[in-house]
Amino acid sequence: MRIHHAVLTLACLALSSSLSSAAGEAGSRPNLVFILADDMGWNQPGFNGGKKELTPNLDKLATESLKLTQFYTHSVCAPTRGAFLTGRYAFRNWMDWRSEDFGKPSYLKALGLTLAHNDRGEPTRRIHALDTSERTIAEALKEAGYFTALVGKWHCGEWLEEHLPMGQGFMHQYGHYAWGIDYFTKTIVHNAPARFAVYDWHRNQKPIREEGYATDLFAAEAERVIATRAREKDKPFFLYVPFNAVHGPLNPPPGFAGDKKDPLAIRDAMLKSLDDGVGRILDAIEKNGIKENTLVVFTNDNGPVLESMSTPWRGTKNTTFEGGVRVPCLLRWPGHTKPGTSNDGMIFISDFYSTFITLGGAKHEQERKVDGLDMTETLFGDKASPRKEIVFEVEGSVRLPTIRRGNWKLMGDMLFNIKKDPYEKKDIAKENPGIVKRLANRLAKVNSESPPLGDKPLLMDPPLPYIYGLKENEKPPEWLVKHVDAIRATQPKEWKPGETPWPQAPIGANANKQ
Repeated sequence: MRIHHAVLTLACLALSSSLSSAAGEAGSRPNLVFILADDMGWNQPGFNGGKKELTPNLDKLATESLKLTQFYTHSVCAPTRGAFLTGRYAFRNWMDWRSEDFGKPSYLKALGLTLAHNDRGEPTRRIHALDTSERTIAEALKEAGYFTALVGKWHCGEWLEEHLPMGQGFMHQYGHYAWGIDYFTKTIVHNAPARFAVYDWHRNQKPIREEGYATDLFAAEAERVIATRAREKDKPFFLYVPFNAVHGPLNPPPGFAGDKKDPLAIRDAMLKSLDDGVGRILDAIEKNGIKENTLVVFTNDNGPVLESMSTPWRGTKNTTFEGGVRVPCLLRWPGHTKPGTSNDGMIFISDFYSTFITLGGAKHEQERKVDGLDMTETLFGDKASPRKEIVFEVEGSVRLPTIRRGNWKLMGDMLFNIKKDPYEKKDIAKENPGIVKRLANRLAKVNSESPPLGDKPLLMDPPLPYIYGLKENEKPPEWLVKHVDAIRATQPKEWKPGETPWPQAPIGANANKQ
């Protein structure tokens, strides 16, 4: 047993040493390409039981990849992005929607808050943004000599320059800042109090006028970045591609021949377009001769809006049932990941922060607590996942406080054993009061680490801009003003009683319809 233990220890040390050595050499550190889908369901890609004709590129990637079967995120868009970028739970970095949803009537009501007003007495909302004191993975990798690029949906700040991508460590930016953009017009329904359109399409934080479907444009920009960076042999790159697909609005791609009144047909077409975009990125990596030294990660930000797309899991986006937080995840790094294999260890989205820092030879040391764990030896070796706990939600959110510790998962006052009951069919809280108490106490301790709500008084002003980005909105070009005005002219001037252009805040565990 001693000999076996010694051999295993030496093997782990050898793996760690080889990776550290590679990370120390500029030419051998891997390029990092992180592709994030939006609102895709667990069972939508063919490799998880979906329609294979819709996802041939993702299915091919799955055959070449390590598949994570217990990979978790937060249950909605912005929190997941914040956790990936900082390695910290969303409740720590102000991305748990306590700030973003100050503008949404149903969320305000659920949190017992009122709509903010500016100094002129006009209704507006608090700025939704990643705290500037956070250290992002882009900043860490940039410090280590990487070129850093964001192509896609940011959703971690939409107004002040310090909250935008190039203020958070990215050297190149392309795409939109806010949540659910129209794929053709590049406008987005403004958060309360106004429901009118705001332009949201930028390159390097300047408004740009482009025709085309957003998914296709993201793929084309990623191709350009890859081709350009591939020529820089001595400088690795980090390319973050958070697609907006298949997030609403339901805009079918060009050439759609199906029923435009059939939301499922439209969702299928949007998924096929996403798959095409991923395929273009993978082809660009291969054509530019950098496949062998490029780690590609494909995953999703949260569960889907329909429970039928979460099967076999229970729940949807905006819930902390497995269907809201367990998502597909593929990793391909030739020579380091074994094609067609899987890992059932528990891994959280924040873990990529610490793992990328190791692979990129960046510094782990920082002032703020990091929740992400270094999964290098788990993903590229034989070591079991070190993660034993995930905190999905704490008090102060519109969703139920939720913690998983080992196989036990406490969600509000419900308790599940995920190993024995992965589909969360039976609440066993009454049979296990001791476990409920222990998990509740742990959650209360973590909750005490949350920053107070009053720490972020910044308001969006003017309340209804023409384009997101304070500096960009100061002198928007004439074409942009005309474009936005034309769209606003088609929108209702008032809401009907109880009407809202956004999803309603979830009520307890009942949030299966978004």
